[in-house]
Amino acid sequence: MAEGETEKEYDTRKTIEGLRERFQNLTATLKESSGSSLEASLHFCQEFCQVMENAGRWKTDEDPLPLLEVYTVAILSFAKATSCLSSECENVPLLLEKLALSCVELLLLLPQHVPVALWEEFQSSMKLAHSLSQETGHTQLCGLSVMAQQGGVWANATLSSILANGSPQTDHGQFWDRSQWVLPGIIIQPMHRALNTI
Repeated sequence: MAEGETEKEYDTRKTIEGLRERFQNLTATLKESSGSSLEASLHFCQEFCQVMENAGRWKTDEDPLPLLEVYTVAILSFAKATSCLSSECENVPLLLEKLALSCVELLLLLPQHVPVALWEEFQSSMKLAHSLSQETGHTQLCGLSVMAQQGGVWANATLSSILANGSPQTDHGQFWDRSQWVLPGIIIQPMHRALNTI
């Protein structure tokens, strides 16, 4: 345990380190697979979902910040693997979409003041993840990437206005054009409840 680190912080750090290692192992197995690319991709997506389900032990109503770390690691890890995943695997874009939408729901639960280091890590990770996934033709992280580059989820005037049942300002249309979401009206489930539909 690092100096000045609480037991809860230590547990979170070790869990995140374990997640990162498991995702790295999944990607290594994917690259080394001797079977068909489609079968390897299907297996990767199934195993990835299992890891995410196991990571769903944190309660968002108690403390959503550890889950933000989980999604940061998970989304970037999946994006790094997209170059090795088969374009014929329908689960790839589906899982990317579920990751993005579940992460957006989580962002809406965050306190207004997120630790700077945590938010900066999230920003840089989402920017890289979006870039990597775009290289393979996947655009599901576009809206999340746009939101991440704000000073926080509530820094976007359009989103705040709509969630407050107001009308968005016309000069913020770019956010909605790029996000590819239809709001309000979509129902986003937390990842650990939604993954079993794949």
